[in-house]
Amino acid sequence: MNDEQLKAAPAPILHFPTVLGAVVPVYNIPGVANELKFTGPVLADIYLGKIKKWNDPAVAKLNPGVKLPATDVTVVHRSDGSGTTYIFVDYLSKVSPDFKTKVGVNTSVNWPAGVGGKGNEGVSGLVTQTPGSIGYVELIYALHNNINFGQVQNAAGEFVKASVDSVTKAADSAAATIPGDFRVSITNAQGAGVYPISSFTWILMYEDPKDKIAAKAMLDFMKWALSDGQKYCADLGYAPLPANVVMLEQAALDKIKVS
Repeated sequence: MNDEQLKAAPAPILHFPTVLGAVVPVYNIPGVANELKFTGPVLADIYLGKIKKWNDPAVAKLNPGVKLPATDVTVVHRSDGSGTTYIFVDYLSKVSPDFKTKVGVNTSVNWPAGVGGKGNEGVSGLVTQTPGSIGYVELIYALHNNINFGQVQNAAGEFVKASVDSVTKAADSAAATIPGDFRVSITNAQGAGVYPISSFTWILMYEDPKDKIAAKAMLDFMKWALSDGQKYCADLGYAPLPANVVMLEQAALDKIKVS
């Protein structure tokens, strides 16, 4: 939540990172089995409607040797507000001033081009069914649905594919300077091997909840999630939190008033 949203809330709210995830560009281009490479500015221009064909010189230059067809690009985006959209547009706004000006950063934005699908499943479904399409989904949806997803160039100039390891490296780059309220963006993070469209996911809790019984149960869950629960992350397509972030959060949980 941004400062305005926090001020508008009925009571103080605290943010607690749970795991680390990635948003990946998925595509369906008949005849192209290659793992495509994208830069942030190229993805931004695709979503701005500037790049209209798959064999556009900007895409072809990044993928030498790949026979890209002169097929129309069908842009697929979320039709509903979502954290996935926020992460994706946060990244594109950092690497493309034009995108930042015309679209901006929010959980729901006015897209200049494309068709909308509800949820990650809606976007992945549309991409699977639509030849020539490109979309963005959480890494886990691409893996579970066996959809091709591309490498993205990071701030160090490397083309990196999303994985537990490359997402963890994105978190490591920010872990030393994470703010006390845990509200931090790690898209386009610095460092070698970093996947640039990575993010923490958060659970939001009232500092002084009205329902103390429910709050106690939630607090117990969070304590488990930050300890034993972290070992389940990788099998679910997420990366575990850095150890120092876990320590900071465990201390911050003491702020929740459950009695």
